[in-house]
Amino acid sequence: MIEDTYKHRGLRNKLVKMVAEKGIKSEAVLAAIGKVPRHAFFENALLDHAYQDKAFPIGEGQTISQPFTVAFQTEKLNIKPGDKVLEIGTGSGYQACVLLELGAKVYTIEYNKVLFERTKQFLPLMGYKPFFFYGDGSKGLPAKAPYDKIIVTAGAPVVPTNLTDQLSENGILVIPVGDREKQQMLKITKKNGKLI
Repeated sequence: MIEDTYKHRGLRNKLVKMVAEKGIKSEAVLAAIGKVPRHAFFENALLDHAYQDKAFPIGEGQTISQPFTVAFQTEKLNIKPGDKVLEIGTGSGYQACVLLELGAKVYTIEYNKVLFERTKQFLPLMGYKPFFFYGDGSKGLPAKAPYDKIIVTAGAPVVPTNLTDQLSENGILVIPVGDREKQQMLKITKKNGKLI
């Protein structure tokens, strides 16, 4: 069981305020950020970093995303309870937990075997149970398509057609597109088979 003290909850409330001040309006997203015990993803020595609004290394050359980025992408997805969501890049699992708090049915895919195994073991201990898949996220997960929402947690040079093909009608894809220097967060909606 993950320890979640009064102090942890207080730090989380501060984080929610910070994220709201930066422009996140969705009460549901803010509530989800307020519920997920982000400190559980950090070693004890690093607890001071858990509730700062910044990304942090989790090993394997990966990071746990900045809370604002998680909230920003999640708000753009406009999650409704029961939405079927494909997450490309499980990483630490923090983003998946936020989506689950919003009532989404989450399918998450990770290409790094070490992270995949670690997160697959860890999230259920916290009570979070997305469907885990190991593989190349740029291909999506056609076997389980279509999805109401798709979120890509790492930058891509272009929008992969594999992913847009797996969106349901009125489905939304949120993806950072660009190079290492500059990325733009795109929200793409499928309407009448067209991407807008």
